[in-house]
Amino acid sequence: MAIRKCAREDPAFSRLLQVYEHREQTAQAWRSAGKKVVAKLGFDVPDEMVIAAGMLPVQVYADPDQSLEKTDTYLEFAFDPLVRHQFEKIVDGTYQTQADFLAISNSTDVVIRVFLYLREMRRQGLEQIPPVTFLDWLFTRHRLYQQRNELTVQMFWQQLEQWSGQPITEAALREAMHLCNENRQALRTMQALRRGETVRITGCEALVIIGAGFFMEKQEHTALVRQVTAAAQQWDPVSGVRVFLTGSAQEDTQLYQMIEELGAVVVGEDHDWGDRSFDRDCNPDYPVVRSLVDRYMLREFSAKKAFVSQRVDALLRQVADSNAQAVLFYNHIYEEAASWDYPSQAAALRNAGIPSASFAKMYYPVTANPELPDALKKFLQGEAICHG
Repeated sequence: MAIRKCAREDPAFSRLLQVYEHREQTAQAWRSAGKKVVAKLGFDVPDEMVIAAGMLPVQVYADPDQSLEKTDTYLEFAFDPLVRHQFEKIVDGTYQTQADFLAISNSTDVVIRVFLYLREMRRQGLEQIPPVTFLDWLFTRHRLYQQRNELTVQMFWQQLEQWSGQPITEAALREAMHLCNENRQALRTMQALRRGETVRITGCEALVIIGAGFFMEKQEHTALVRQVTAAAQQWDPVSGVRVFLTGSAQEDTQLYQMIEELGAVVVGEDHDWGDRSFDRDCNPDYPVVRSLVDRYMLREFSAKKAFVSQRVDALLRQVADSNAQAVLFYNHIYEEAASWDYPSQAAALRNAGIPSASFAKMYYPVTANPELPDALKKFLQGEAICHG
């Protein structure tokens, strides 16, 4: 299954796939045209603000084939392996040529530590690292924390004005918020073709459609998502066990392809490279700073920044919304936060009659786990799913 012929032959999907597989091209074109690019590490750096500043936001991503020579010099081995590969691309000079600035949000504890390392490395002039700033969000849903987050947004506003060399007007911010809201709404319309009674878009195809948006202009991405969504309504329906994936972020389609080649279909996920990236809009009726805080502070709960009870409720809600028949927990080695949620989440799924399986301490990339295909096959073809 994975990415099917009907998708590859669609012009809009073909363009999205090109961007997804060649993620640096748009950023390079922007810089060649004399415009500025902001690389983002973490998923709570507001695209709206970067766009309003006239710059292109792009997500830092890992290269699994890249040597970790420099990373091994600076980082402990007990870091999430995906983050170690992201770190390598920052310190080896890659983002010195692909981006003008680096914005890091405290989306996970390990990313916070990465920022502290990078800040000290820049101070000592150790490597070619772009100018870096840090967004220190508070994610507990309390009025006092909302006020603190509004200050965080205002500080980032000032930093972007310094970087861009021009003021960011409220009108520009509202226009950027509108562009991003339209993009998220287009993605939610596409999402319905994964979750409905008839599935028209595979998990692999959805990851490409969603992920391309992290590396291109929002207007073009929105237009392409709408075109793909219209075309996909005529694509062949997808059959198989409907799987919801939770745990470590998946920057590429390898795991999804492995699952779908076994006859299942991934209908949803709660990581930031998938559904979670477009689950909440900015409220245009709020003042701009409050609207941005509302969007990023009140998103669906992340494993890295939520209580166990919140994660249990969130998982049950998302599994129901996606009409999933089974849940896969997939966590990288040394990525401990999600493992704390697992016992309570698995118990809640059992009570709901939904089969689940845990794949913990997995190596990066997916192909570094030779036992994984057989283990997935055993679960997906198990009696609990086939006859449950």
